[in-house]
Amino acid sequence: MTDQEVRAQDAEQQRSSSQLDQLKQLLNAPEASEELDIPIGIINDLIMRMLFNEGEVSLRRFAEVIRLGLKLLDNILEKMQYDQLVEVASAGSIGRFTYTYSLTDAGTKRARDALERSQYIGPAPVPIAKYSRMIRLQTSRKLHIVPDQVQQALRHLVLPESFHRRIGPAVNAGTSLFLYGPPGNGKTTVAQAIAGLITEADPIWLPYAINTGGQIISIFDPLVFREIELTKEQLQNFKTGSLTEVDRRWSLFHRPTVMVGGELTMASLELRFDPIAKFYEAPLQLKANGGMFLIDDFGRQMISPSELLNRWIVPLESGYDFLRLQTGQTLQMPFRQLIVFSTNLDPLELVDDAFLRRIQMKVQVDRPDERMFFQIFATVAQALNIPIDKDAFLYLLQKWYRDAGRQMQSVHPRDILKIVVAMCEYEGMTPRLTPQLIDEACQSYFVEPI
Repeated sequence: MTDQEVRAQDAEQQRSSSQLDQLKQLLNAPEASEELDIPIGIINDLIMRMLFNEGEVSLRRFAEVIRLGLKLLDNILEKMQYDQLVEVASAGSIGRFTYTYSLTDAGTKRARDALERSQYIGPAPVPIAKYSRMIRLQTSRKLHIVPDQVQQALRHLVLPESFHRRIGPAVNAGTSLFLYGPPGNGKTTVAQAIAGLITEADPIWLPYAINTGGQIISIFDPLVFREIELTKEQLQNFKTGSLTEVDRRWSLFHRPTVMVGGELTMASLELRFDPIAKFYEAPLQLKANGGMFLIDDFGRQMISPSELLNRWIVPLESGYDFLRLQTGQTLQMPFRQLIVFSTNLDPLELVDDAFLRRIQMKVQVDRPDERMFFQIFATVAQALNIPIDKDAFLYLLQKWYRDAGRQMQSVHPRDILKIVVAMCEYEGMTPRLTPQLIDEACQSYFVEPI
């Protein structure tokens, strides 16, 4: 290793150490009300709403839902008890941590006011400034996915030999990727393989909710986020230096992946305020921060491509998105995710050159040639326990593709062979390939002009 490489390695280690120190500082749990980075009224309202809904709530139940420390919550409840808003409904034999609380008459009135403001019950939010710092910190370093990982992720697909070299750099760059090509050749499957690579990359700390100006924005989505449970030993190894206890308003997750298709609307990309529950739900791109956002079937959404692209031109270039509360306040949020557009339409008819320039990588997923088509056919036949018959394959190729002038698609072998299996099972036969079965399967699969 040269002196220059050693210096570069040392500099990278110093950066990593500095980033870890900053991360731990941001993850330090508040131990007293004065250390809370959000208004204490938000916590009071959460407690009131829980008591109103559940009647009696133990201190440990508060900690489980609100995700703050027992000592901090005990101090808050002791103050509320002094103000005659709550009272002890029952007490255990080992101190205040075993207390169960209920509302007083004055507390019930205060709880109704809290429900008028919002019906949110869940983890206490973190401030928007801290969320932004955490996302920037955790996405400041590019992913480092090596060729073997990409090839392994794509191993179930029959693709050109060097195809992985077009995918890997886009994943590591972590900005944007445009997959295009004729339908039925694996674009969505390639995108899902990319999602798997990102999901299994370095995990990311994310909050359940964020707060700005007293408004709560819920980020957690059980369909998107998969939590990583740290063992006691792992957690203890992480808690070194200035970090004594991890703020449980944050959890360690696999990097999120959001996938949408034709159902995407412009409203999905903006803050959604629930007028009954009176809190906001994060837009899709906010949920995808630190991970991947796939727009499948791009060009077939309920909004036009130009509307969607105009919405994202600035975020793609600047790395920041701008969201608006219903009060008119504008929020600047990190926009740090791999955006993947997948389409079987002509890109030049969908978008202009100015937008294509903002998408760093463009990858064509084309139709297979006859050699690749046979590889796919043989792989699927083996998976379905159908003996490979080269003569039957050549019959399929000649009659239903060459003579018919039909273009091959990567999805055809799977679909045709599944029909063959269904026909054989219906007749009580062992699945096999014959010209007659191939003709019947293709007649059922392909639509001929009337």
